[in-house]
Amino acid sequence: MAAYDLFVVGGGINGAGIARDAAGRGLSVMLCEQDDLAAHTSSASTKLIHGGLRYLEYREFGLVRKALQEREILLRAAPHIIGPMRFVMPHDEGQRPAWMIRAGLFLYDHLAVRERLPGSCGVDLRKHPAGAALKPAFARGFEYSDAWVQDARLVVLNAMAAREHGARVATRTALVEAKREEGAWLLTLQDQHGRRETVTARVLVNAAGPWVGRLLQRVLRVGSAKTVRLVKGSHIVLRRRFEHPYAYIFQNPDRRIIFAIPFEHDYTLVGTTDLDYLGDPAAVAIEPDEVGYLCRMANRYFRDPVGPEEVVWQFSGVRPLLDDDAGEAASVTRDYALELDKAGAPLLSVFGGKLTTYRKLAEEVLEHVAPLLGNAAGPWTEHVPLPGGDLPDADIEAFVARQLERRPSLAPALVERYARSYGSRMDALLVGVETMADLGGEIVSGLFEAELRYLLREEFARTAEDILWRRTKLGLGQTSDAAASLQRWIDLHGEGLGAGSTAAYDRGS
Repeated sequence: MAAYDLFVVGGGINGAGIARDAAGRGLSVMLCEQDDLAAHTSSASTKLIHGGLRYLEYREFGLVRKALQEREILLRAAPHIIGPMRFVMPHDEGQRPAWMIRAGLFLYDHLAVRERLPGSCGVDLRKHPAGAALKPAFARGFEYSDAWVQDARLVVLNAMAAREHGARVATRTALVEAKREEGAWLLTLQDQHGRRETVTARVLVNAAGPWVGRLLQRVLRVGSAKTVRLVKGSHIVLRRRFEHPYAYIFQNPDRRIIFAIPFEHDYTLVGTTDLDYLGDPAAVAIEPDEVGYLCRMANRYFRDPVGPEEVVWQFSGVRPLLDDDAGEAASVTRDYALELDKAGAPLLSVFGGKLTTYRKLAEEVLEHVAPLLGNAAGPWTEHVPLPGGDLPDADIEAFVARQLERRPSLAPALVERYARSYGSRMDALLVGVETMADLGGEIVSGLFEAELRYLLREEFARTAEDILWRRTKLGLGQTSDAAASLQRWIDLHGEGLGAGSTAAYDRGS
């Protein structure tokens, strides 16, 4: 029976971040996730690493400051999947007054040290590149900095780092039974094929996101004074609506904001909604009313109207927000709380949180549990890049240029995508590859065997959906039979690379 210092339930961003931090401190760690890594909330975000400008309106100054500090750290840690983005807010005279926006942006610029991003400024939209896509009534606005992220890949990189520090990462594996026994947790796991395994752990961390309460009640059978409020956020993806690199933040009459963001070169991402959700988090889906809402809000600003028929992809996620008794879903805090139960074997539960602050959350979790395990290693993740992020000066543009020089026989667009997805790990992907022929067959458009084998071997991928929508976004623009073709290849060739086998996911155990 395997024994661990720390067992983490949940393969979203918080669970993966906790596993990475703990394993890097020398603890023996196992993480289990009932589905794929980032299969739910962590892959359904607005793809931003940001301080949360609108949270200033709710006086969440501490949260915004913490998030802005983390934004700087993450820009250094993963420059291949996280990058600067300039946002333009057209000024709507009927919404928040200009003085309020200027004051908010001043705070946003100065609540934390900015090393990599320029500050905010006012703009004349009649002359600014972002103005051309807007209705003529929007003549002035504001510009400020935040960052975008490949959200699901951020989770995967944390899980890879955890494994490389010795952690065991078991996907498609659920915790089905748990009990405290002689000062430790006795845990029964079940994989997707129904196979069961029992392990022990000295400390258990419940980072199950939307399922945190359900896990406490139904499996751990432990009460809690805290709860999460499930809030549904939906997004739509359109063909590219503008040619410039700026993102938009739009204020709307319901006091909410939506973003319109350049996405995957050829698309524009629009979102999000904020609706209370009472259903199964695994079954969440966007409703026609939400599509209509996002189109209407975008059409208040865009010169050329957006219609539901233009949506090429849509997705929804359930955010497990710390329930603070706020009235509207949009005003619920995005901060987090930790609850430590030391009655017998310790249990720490995570309530709430947001993508941007996951690393700090993980650090705080370890501050609570490391002393219980006699571990005095201390924090370490602030200055250590994630896998592939060890680029000189964290300069992705220079890295892309070097890769294009090094690999003249490969298609430039492919080299650039590899560089911006895998960073320095693209060398592992391209071992023995000199020409396009060396990449192997093109299984679906843009996906060659070399990349597919790498994803199955190194990045915990098992299914076509994992690859097309979480490890990459190659699902956009594919033919209707692409996923089935890819799954057939995985079923035929994936066994030795991890798909269909738990062994490849248990390295370091």
